[in-house]
Amino acid sequence: MALRARALYDFRSENPGEISLREHEVLSLCSEQDIEGWLEGINSRGDRGLFPASYVQVIRAPEPGPAGEDREMSLGSRSGSAPPQHHPSGAKSSATVSRNLNRFSTFVKSGGEAFVLGEASGFVKDGDKLCVVLGPYGPEWQENPYPFQCTIDDPTKQTKFKGMKSYISYKLVPTHTQVPVHRRYKHFDWLYARLAEKFPVISVPHLPEKQATGRFEEDFISKRRKGLIWWMNHMASHPVLAQCDVFQHFLTCPSSTDEKAWKQGKRKAEKDEMVGANFFLTLSTPPAAALDLQEVESKIEGFKCFTKKMDDSALQLNHTANEFARKQVTGFKKEYQRVGQSFRGLSQAFELDQQAFSAGLNQAIAFTGDAYDAIGELFAEQPRQDLDPVMDLLALYQGHLANFPDIIHVQKGALTKVKESRRHVEEGKMEVQKADGIQDRCNTISFATLAEIHHFHQIRVRDFKSQMQHFLQQQIIFFQKVTQKLEEALHKYDSV
Repeated sequence: MALRARALYDFRSENPGEISLREHEVLSLCSEQDIEGWLEGINSRGDRGLFPASYVQVIRAPEPGPAGEDREMSLGSRSGSAPPQHHPSGAKSSATVSRNLNRFSTFVKSGGEAFVLGEASGFVKDGDKLCVVLGPYGPEWQENPYPFQCTIDDPTKQTKFKGMKSYISYKLVPTHTQVPVHRRYKHFDWLYARLAEKFPVISVPHLPEKQATGRFEEDFISKRRKGLIWWMNHMASHPVLAQCDVFQHFLTCPSSTDEKAWKQGKRKAEKDEMVGANFFLTLSTPPAAALDLQEVESKIEGFKCFTKKMDDSALQLNHTANEFARKQVTGFKKEYQRVGQSFRGLSQAFELDQQAFSAGLNQAIAFTGDAYDAIGELFAEQPRQDLDPVMDLLALYQGHLANFPDIIHVQKGALTKVKESRRHVEEGKMEVQKADGIQDRCNTISFATLAEIHHFHQIRVRDFKSQMQHFLQQQIIFFQKVTQKLEEALHKYDSV
């Protein structure tokens, strides 16, 4: 007889290889042996895949007995993380929203699931609260009352262990303290890891990539510094990130002179209790403000399409700009200098004519050749002024765009729990009060997600406006220089 099992709870698949289950559904098992708490089988819709063993009960063949009753053995007893017991007695409080058994899901790892299900508990100090307010365009983060900026200058090579180890140190000067501190790249890296762990619904800007070889070369140091400047600009511009304790510790603690204070702040950040599910407790949303979850879902889906399109176009623009810059540095320079050399060759040929009245022409043509040489050099130097900054900005935004799928996944996971709870209420299996609690907590996540999307669009408009203005200004300056070279060459013929 084929092995069969009955589903005790609803289970929604979220990953390839999993299948969804409906409560009371009968499934065919491929094997009774579970693997790390998962079984493989076929549901009533013919889908084959994995599902949690604790969510089903194996149906045994009848055994002879005085009462002739079927005996069933639950595989849930073998799982260390079985969901709450389900009693199909009709009591409203008996139903629970199903858990995502994939513990690697962003929704689970971020603590979003535990928060939505009401399992987060912690004391939130006033200073830890992150406020979302209603602005003219919807939810947005409350502005930082003490805005600041931070410069990154003087990258210098330092050594330790009597010169055995070398590293680059950067001088940071925040405007709100005016006290310089020095940081290595590893300090930036540590800070990024802390921020990414603490803020699951905030897009923490990515750092410039690491590099093992050539990291002391001047071009690399300069490029990394520019990337760090962009990174710092986005950090200081974010209403939440700019004010968080770990970032302020990074900006203000003089680690080179007070190592003890640096390590104390570092340990405090690493032991932060307001992470995971507790982080969501720190979110403060507008009082008496309700969100239309259908409208929220539509906005999130629209933003998801936007990020996909922006990512594709940013990748294309980056490729085009990189190729164009390469042509300017090598191809254009070489071609203009070939033209210049050809003009000088013509001038040298004309010099064979010893007529006095031709000397001015010879010199003017030679000057034209030199002008084309100079224009070739201008082309080679120009990408540093206009295209490179555009590509630096695109790299930063590609990092942001890579963050949003996880942020959206957390919000969608919360929305899924709301839909499940509503279904349970309609079926009379869950109290309205409990479902309302799930919806309220989903609203909290939705408010934060929409606030982060709003902030992203704000800085996107600011950054791309500024960068496009800079690009066009540099293009104008460049062509003015080219025009000046050509005009100088032209005037040489006036006296011929």
